[in-house]
Amino acid sequence: MATKNASTDRERRLAVIEAAARQVGMPVFNSILIIGISFLPVFLLTGQEGRLFHPLAWTKTWVMISSMLLTITWVPVLMTFFMKGRMRPEMQNPVSRFFVKIYEPVLRWCLRHHKTTLGLNLLALLFSLVLWSRLGREFMPPLNEGTLLFMPVALPDASYAEMKRLLQIQDKIIASVPEVSHVLGKAGRIASATDPAPMNMIETIIQLKPKSQWRKGVTRDSLIRELNRKLQIPGVTNGWTQPIINRINMLNKGIRTDVGVKLFGTQLDTLYRIEQHIADVLQHIPGVVDLYSEPLSGGKFLDITIRKEALGRYGISEETINQVIEYALGGASVSQMVMGRERFSINVRLAQDWRDNLDKIKQLPVQTPHGPVPLQALARIELSEGPAMINSENALLRGTVLFNVRGRDVGSVVEEAIRKVRQSVQLPSGYFLEWSGEWENQMHAKRTLQLIIPLVLLLIGILLYFTFNNWQHTLNVLLTVPFGLMGGIFMVYAWGAHLSVAVAVGFIALFGLVIETGVVMIIYLDEAMHRMIRERGQDIDETAVEHFVIEGAVRRLRPKLMTVWIALLGLVPVLWSTGTGVELMRPIALPMIGGVITSAICVLLVMPVVYHMFKVHELKHHGRIRLPEA
Repeated sequence: MATKNASTDRERRLAVIEAAARQVGMPVFNSILIIGISFLPVFLLTGQEGRLFHPLAWTKTWVMISSMLLTITWVPVLMTFFMKGRMRPEMQNPVSRFFVKIYEPVLRWCLRHHKTTLGLNLLALLFSLVLWSRLGREFMPPLNEGTLLFMPVALPDASYAEMKRLLQIQDKIIASVPEVSHVLGKAGRIASATDPAPMNMIETIIQLKPKSQWRKGVTRDSLIRELNRKLQIPGVTNGWTQPIINRINMLNKGIRTDVGVKLFGTQLDTLYRIEQHIADVLQHIPGVVDLYSEPLSGGKFLDITIRKEALGRYGISEETINQVIEYALGGASVSQMVMGRERFSINVRLAQDWRDNLDKIKQLPVQTPHGPVPLQALARIELSEGPAMINSENALLRGTVLFNVRGRDVGSVVEEAIRKVRQSVQLPSGYFLEWSGEWENQMHAKRTLQLIIPLVLLLIGILLYFTFNNWQHTLNVLLTVPFGLMGGIFMVYAWGAHLSVAVAVGFIALFGLVIETGVVMIIYLDEAMHRMIRERGQDIDETAVEHFVIEGAVRRLRPKLMTVWIALLGLVPVLWSTGTGVELMRPIALPMIGGVITSAICVLLVMPVVYHMFKVHELKHHGRIRLPEA
């Protein structure tokens, strides 16, 4: 008899598990599919932002796929093994009973005052939109690399000896700051074709000590301000960045600062004049720092013009004079040094002191049949001005105005700069400008997201309709999206963060989460409605509908609270984490933390209210409640 009862009990459990799996199988599959589609904007990101966030999107997608497979295969099997004995009702759980006692009266009040409930939530939503308009905008949050890159630029005609002296002075000043561990600087270009830096440009890598060894109250920004204040040298324009992001910007856009104004045209003098006008406009904009207009003139050139009439007088050829100039100033190879299998060219030229002195160059002796003659007797030697370096892009001459942004968000600074430049600067025909650097990346990512996100929401809406076969349920679930965004906006604004691609990725990850919880709430509410129809048939009224809506929502309470707490326990520690990379992870976590909280309020209070309103409307106008097949 006991064996028969046990067998009957096992069959009953299997039937219940099979029915539950059949009921939620398709919604679970569609929920996972919706989460995957919600990450489509991340997959379609290109450039720097795409390379950065594609691994996150792939990881999230494969995790959700594997969890779906385990949910519909492994979990039901485990339930048949471990769900044995007497199963206690959920309301006997003391934790569930505690939260239900708080939740049920609040939900009952919301159902009976549905206009007030919806009105308050709409006001909160409108307030979040006001905060959204006041958020700053940037491409990516600045990643603290733990190292600074100091890039000052001197005047174009600065000599080698002067740049060497400046480099030594700057390194000595930087090394005197307690937070600095090591300093290494170089002037000009290295032996690489990928680094065409002029002689008047210095790049100094500043290695910082661990944060625990810094003076009390010193931050990275205050340290940059202190160093910049100590390094105010006449004729030198300072610039501050970080080594990795600088190389990325240089390789990607050819801009070594946060933002650059590229000016294109056909005449260098016109480009330089417009450059100076743009720089004058930008220097009065708050947040613009390290402003530098690349000089298109000011370079010093040594012009040596051979006098044809003197060649015959002294009986010397033009080739002989050119060889003297080549050996003396440019340098020429005279031999090779052999070290094993390596060969090194030996070059000869005059010492630096002779090459830097115009009078000594004029007195350079040239051997003639009549004896040595100074070079100035055979050629006209003078200094002239010209472009220190000519930049071109897309077959056009290019001038550039560079600047960094500190103390404000990049978006508002560049928007103000664009507006003022358009008002103040008139470009001649054939000349145009482009805003490059971080701003160009930001606009590219913005256009991609603006195009893809509406399409993704449309696809999600179609999937929801196929899931429920009911447009009312589809609208009810989509209602969670703006309320999830509302909490994310509140959190981002309260933390003082700016809108960026990282924040957008956080919102995109939030879409799938809030829609998934909304789908499960609708499943529980529909299940309660089916139970009501089975028990009472169509002999129902508004009171019965309210009772079973509350019953279905209460059954959803514990899973929703578990979802919220699991998400918060996984994300909240990121807010107080330290170390490299946290600047990028925190903006992703902020909208998810705030959105999970407000979406929980929406799912637990607003969705049952809207569901109840739809069912009461059906009851009044059709005399019955229409439900999809269970």
